[in-house]
Amino acid sequence: MSLECKVQVFLNNLTQKKSDAIRKALTPDNINFPENLSLNIENSTNSLVFTFQGKGNIRTLISTIDEVLEHVQVVLRVTG
Repeated sequence: MSLECKVQVFLNNLTQKKSDAIRKALTPDNINFPENLSLNIENSTNSLVFTFQGKGNIRTLISTIDEVLEHVQVVLRVTG
């Protein structure tokens, strides 16, 4: 039996400029994503919704989420 997880992270109260900057920064990371993992980023009103899906090793999913959120923090610091 293989474990499947879906995790959604909501970033609220973002300007369009910050949303665009986050998307642009994460696009290269989303190309060679680890096997059995996926990331979808959707715009919502003043928000970004990250949907992570993973099958198998939950530690890999957690590490991937952590890494993506670290990149988001860097972008938010840079864009002020």
